[in-house]
Amino acid sequence: MLLILNHFSMNIPSFPFEIIDWKNVPEEKRFGESGSATWQVLHVGGIRIRRLRYSSGYRADHWCQKGHIIHCMEGEMKTELDDGRIMNLKAGNTYIVGEKNEADRSFTETGCLLFVVD
Repeated sequence: MLLILNHFSMNIPSFPFEIIDWKNVPEEKRFGESGSATWQVLHVGGIRIRRLRYSSGYRADHWCQKGHIIHCMEGEMKTELDDGRIMNLKAGNTYIVGEKNEADRSFTETGCLLFVVD
């Protein structure tokens, strides 16, 4: 299914042009049910921008119903939905899910690098 957003615009607050140099954004390590995730996080108004690196064998320790736009930059990640479906996100692919829709949790066998806006 292709979602066409002709008249949609995200409500991004006013702020000056900026380039994000991820080398200068502090890293925070978090642990999942298994494996670990390295988070880099910026907040712009009510928007959270993250760069996440999941180790091989990472499995989230929680279910999430927050809306996300997730782009896989490297590796591969699987997302389990609360209805039992498993979605596979490969490098170069993006997934979107709206606020309070299918609950999801992610895992990866090989590790991955993600860019997330939520």
